[in-house]
Amino acid sequence: MLTLRSLPFRASAALHLVKTHALAAGFHTAGAGGLCGAKVAVVLSGCGVFDGTELHEASAVLVHLSRGGAEVQMFAPDVSQMHVIDHSKGQPAEKESRNVLSESARIARGNITDLAKLSVTNHDAIIFPGGFGAAKNLSTFAVDGPGCTVNTDVERVLKDFHQAGKPIGLCCISPVLAAKVLPGVEVTVGHEEEEGGKWPYAGTAQAIKALGAKHCVKDHHETHVDQKNKIVTSPAFMCETKVHLVFDGIGAMVADVLKLSGK
Repeated sequence: MLTLRSLPFRASAALHLVKTHALAAGFHTAGAGGLCGAKVAVVLSGCGVFDGTELHEASAVLVHLSRGGAEVQMFAPDVSQMHVIDHSKGQPAEKESRNVLSESARIARGNITDLAKLSVTNHDAIIFPGGFGAAKNLSTFAVDGPGCTVNTDVERVLKDFHQAGKPIGLCCISPVLAAKVLPGVEVTVGHEEEEGGKWPYAGTAQAIKALGAKHCVKDHHETHVDQKNKIVTSPAFMCETKVHLVFDGIGAMVADVLKLSGK
């Protein structure tokens, strides 16, 4: 006999089957409502703020995409990290080597795809969380500044999404990728002065200007939307502030990306 108490279980079981099929296809879904949402690619750069993806930022991106009903597929390049940092000491770990794709899989709970396989035709938007991996593994910005090179696949997907008129979200240090690959874009990495250590990476703004991009001063909870190029950026941990404030700023960035996607 069918009872009211059995209905939630049956609905849950059906939803589990839907999620299982979606995960098999490489997508993370937010639930039944997310099946009609934007398909968003998230590009990671390793696992750990000093040599890969900033974990709090990646988590914030994923939580807000989930709440926004998006389908998420995570990617990372199959390359070696620039180096490995012992995060307890803040120093390079000698004679240790790690792979960016393998390390990023930790954040993706194993469900990750080689960036070389990312096709703009399969997605409505793309987001790059921050962390030093963006400047060390996705590019050489940490070493070469404005004269840096960008990973071939990172450059390709940025240009592909831009040419297709699909929104690109970047936070923390990752806006330097767009500034390098797409000259003339408008981005923010926060403030342009250190202000007593509150903005320790403020010098990045000058590097962005040197690349021919426009830097727009924003606070940690704000975003800048380049409407012409459909690029959304937020300072995140470029500012020494509380985690929940960074979480809120990234939420605003994700909301703007989803709005621009039209989904």
